[in-house]
Amino acid sequence: MEVVYEDNHIIIVNKTGSEIVQGDKTGDTPLSELLKSWLKEKYAKPGNVFVGVTHRLDRPVSGLVVFAKTSKALTRLNDMFRNGEIKKTYWAIVKNRPSQETGELRHYLVRNEKQNKSVAYDVMKPNAKEAMLTYRVIAHSDKYHLLEIDLKTGRHHQIRCQLAKMGCPIKGDLKYGAERSNPDGGISLHARYISFIHPVSKKQIEITAPVPGDNLWQAFEKQVSE
Repeated sequence: MEVVYEDNHIIIVNKTGSEIVQGDKTGDTPLSELLKSWLKEKYAKPGNVFVGVTHRLDRPVSGLVVFAKTSKALTRLNDMFRNGEIKKTYWAIVKNRPSQETGELRHYLVRNEKQNKSVAYDVMKPNAKEAMLTYRVIAHSDKYHLLEIDLKTGRHHQIRCQLAKMGCPIKGDLKYGAERSNPDGGISLHARYISFIHPVSKKQIEITAPVPGDNLWQAFEKQVSE
């Protein structure tokens, strides 16, 4: 668990591809509980510690997750995420190069609860939700390509599903068409950047997450920064 920002009302974590945001059927300790213990120890708090979940990342996805340390911040952040007032940018490593270097993807996603998977359609279907994102290709290696993605909506498995529909499944994402898994069991999708107006202080918050430690991520980050 890597804390990248903290103040009196919010705390932001750069999560790994194995950590979970909230408790699930695995019984593994979620980040919300790890943070409570961390804050309790850091500030020697005698009673219960408040940590509120404002949004989620799929377990195999790495990157920035925002938690609330007060109920006031939780309520306001929940509203901000719901109203699209928080800008989130993702990086994704894909094997197939998109036919266009930049583009907008608009699909209709139907969620299959039993398979924990979404299916993207080009036309509206019963129970579907519209999903939109924009992407641009920002780096290349011999076998892979790095995409920068701005989410316009926040649907279940949206980026994973829409990129697969485009013919560019994310590296390591077996559920959506990748040929093999990543060694760590995660997928090569990273919540890289987040920007929003602080729910209490009203100051501008902009955070960029360090990329995962493997060689391909490091090489891509170096290529982008040059």
